[in-house]
Amino acid sequence: MIRLLLAEDMHLIRKALIALLSCEDDLEVVAETARGEEIVRLACLRRPDVALLDIGMPGVDGLTAASELHRRLPTCKTVILTGLGTPLALRRSLDANVRGFIVKDAEPGHLVDCIRRVYAGERVVDPELAAAALDTDGNPLTARELDILETAASGATVGEIAERLSLSHGTVRNYLSRILAKLGARSRVEAIQIASESGWLWPANGREIGILRQRPRR
Repeated sequence: MIRLLLAEDMHLIRKALIALLSCEDDLEVVAETARGEEIVRLACLRRPDVALLDIGMPGVDGLTAASELHRRLPTCKTVILTGLGTPLALRRSLDANVRGFIVKDAEPGHLVDCIRRVYAGERVVDPELAAAALDTDGNPLTARELDILETAASGATVGEIAERLSLSHGTVRNYLSRILAKLGARSRVEAIQIASESGWLWPANGREIGILRQRPRR
């Protein structure tokens, strides 16, 4: 029997997944949660073999929890179940020692197969997505420029970006100017939109770009 922990903040989806997985003779959901900060605690308590984690969890995001879970309970393998089927999401998942990555619109049988293969010691990732994750030629931004833009995407001002990243205001402005030039954007919001839609920018809380919630898209 493969013991599972399921972390998904949307109640209907979580209950539907539990019902789906419970139909399999070799799968048992031993713990469930809608909060990211509960993942590691429940895993240490219930000792699952595989943890199914959504990326965009309230409190602690799924990838942060996956990294901590790998450190605290390395026998538990992690599968990311997400709507963010982008190369960037995959790269960050692999950095967090995730063993499986599957999008929420996958066929139910694919999820069950992924769980069994991960439990058996395999790493399960969609081949096309894996190839796209390795291909970074299309991204003209440096790692530091992405840091700047991700911080700006949360709605931070130039001063707040400078404080969070320990940079001067002038340095932040210079970075933002270079970012706009590289992306051919007319404004910071447009640069965020371009980078987000291209899969280069990590959404705030794994869900959506904060600054785009505050200002209408042109």
